[in-house]
Amino acid sequence: MSASLAVSTCPISTDLTEAPPPSPETLTYSFTLPAEAVSSRVARATTRVVLQTHGLEDMTDAAVQVVSELTACACRFAADASVYVSLRYREEELQVILYDGHRRHTHPRLAAACDERREDALRVLGCVVEGCGGEWGFGEAREPGGGTRMWAVLPWQGAREFAGAGA
Repeated sequence: MSASLAVSTCPISTDLTEAPPPSPETLTYSFTLPAEAVSSRVARATTRVVLQTHGLEDMTDAAVQVVSELTACACRFAADASVYVSLRYREEELQVILYDGHRRHTHPRLAAACDERREDALRVLGCVVEGCGGEWGFGEAREPGGGTRMWAVLPWQGAREFAGAGA
């Protein structure tokens, strides 16, 4: 009597046709970086590649500056060894969010002083975002683990005009 063996295999796609290039609407990336000086460089390079891949090269100047400023600030304030970066494109706007582990101070004067230092560190970011007609801010992270959430929203049209203003 022979025993029959049932073999289970993982499904493998056989459709290897070339997929169309990613569109702006599919731009959704998140990554974690070490809280080190080199991370701003990595974030800039990653942002350039992501925007180019999704056909948003005309936003690069403003977006790279924003990502760089937020990353540098997050690394400066990070209470732990890493910062989290999120890039999303929705409704013709690039949303950039960074989280660092720096928790909100409970003492009001310490909280105000810390907020002032963060605002000072983000002065260039504010000029770029406002030049694009966008919004930015920071506050306590609502996610588990706490820390600080910094964000900027860059409208596509404003970022394009921002890039053209220097030409």
